[in-house]
Amino acid sequence: MRAAAAGLLCLAVPAGGAFAADDEEEKPTVPNIYLDLRTIYATIPAGTLALGFGNTSLSAAFQALAAQRGTSLRNGLPAAKSIAIDLPLTVDVSDRVSLYGGVSGATTDIGGGWSSFDITSWNIGVQADLYQQNGGKIPTITLQSTLTQSVPNEQGMTNSFNNIVEFDYAVDKDETRGWLAGLQYTTVTIASPFATIRPNTILYAGGYYQWPSNWKFTGRLGMQSFGGALLAGRTLAESFTQPVLRLDLDRMDDNDNRLFGITAQIAWMPKPSYQVTLRTPLYAVRN
Repeated sequence: MRAAAAGLLCLAVPAGGAFAADDEEEKPTVPNIYLDLRTIYATIPAGTLALGFGNTSLSAAFQALAAQRGTSLRNGLPAAKSIAIDLPLTVDVSDRVSLYGGVSGATTDIGGGWSSFDITSWNIGVQADLYQQNGGKIPTITLQSTLTQSVPNEQGMTNSFNNIVEFDYAVDKDETRGWLAGLQYTTVTIASPFATIRPNTILYAGGYYQWPSNWKFTGRLGMQSFGGALLAGRTLAESFTQPVLRLDLDRMDDNDNRLFGITAQIAWMPKPSYQVTLRTPLYAVRN
């Protein structure tokens, strides 16, 4: 009996250590919490809307429309320049899911000088990995959905719903090199019986490379198809199908948190629209 008791004691000690280790491994970590500060400069050709990848350039288009309040659209939309700031508060719930929401403000120049800087929209959204490759043959599948509403809430306000599905196939186990393909689909509604903005679709492909120094380059090239915009039965912006190019350079840390980023985009509509974005995340918590 003494031998049996000693044997049970020997088994109990390592078992307790194993449970302690499991508890330590399963201990939840505090999620990343940060303001994903984005500063955007965009040029918008006359007679079109500034569309493209993501939802920030679409917001810049709304600023051009907002600047028309009280002015005549007899000659269509003029060329415009816009400086916008996006301030979404972002919470990385896990390495698969991020939630965000915040406000955007902008100042616009349509030829008569820069307007005052005002809050122009708010947005909420989610980004989630529906499937992760993790060294397998099936690429990571990511869904991002963003709802944006213009401010103020009055006649002519807009609501946009932007959805992106992206496939990321890494060619190495560290996932520092890979190929991308995706689809972006954007719908817009206007609180006016006289105006309509038709859907915008982008099909694209690209790739990325991350150096040992944690600098990461990503390129996307696609075709954008826009259905046009109407005001009181008159064409406000022509429909088009044209190429769009986006280039990203990001500085990451060892845990793939973005420390700094710059994005350059050219979208033909059919005249080129240029956009440059600086991303400078302000972390409250960074794991």
